[in-house]
Amino acid sequence: MHCPFCGHEETKVTDSRLAGGGAQIRRRRECLSCGERFTTFESAELVMPLVVKSDQRRVPFDEGKLRGGMERALQKRPVGREAIEEAVSRICHKLRSLGEREVNSRTIGELVMEELHHLDEVGYVRFASVYRSFQDVDAFRDEIERLSDRRTANREQLPLLPGLPGKPGGKV
Repeated sequence: MHCPFCGHEETKVTDSRLAGGGAQIRRRRECLSCGERFTTFESAELVMPLVVKSDQRRVPFDEGKLRGGMERALQKRPVGREAIEEAVSRICHKLRSLGEREVNSRTIGELVMEELHHLDEVGYVRFASVYRSFQDVDAFRDEIERLSDRRTANREQLPLLPGLPGKPGGKV
């Protein structure tokens, strides 16, 4: 590490500790030439895949754009900012876990739909209407019916653990 004061190449670490909730290491350093002290931070570099758009353009993944789209879908809905941030984190984690250098924009859209389905049904339908380019009210009706059918199917399933509220055999 070069000294930011004199440019000398050799510095020594005098202290190291975790920072940023364990996501970074904070290091105090001292220049072996001029004796000045300074702080550096070290963190893991997590590379996100490039996004392949429908016209085959490749663009860098933009977490802000992902968050903005979800926030627009959930605007004026009873979903907290923390829940949105957790959903964005889960999507980013899934994308990194794929281990691919490129990911199709449709894949990202499907991951967003999955997260919105769990967060808020109205937000899900709002996003679906743009994502799937609904052309008329019938497309909305069809999506709402699919959503309703999924909800009914989930209620009819037996719980994995007995005694879950709102499930057959559970406490209400």
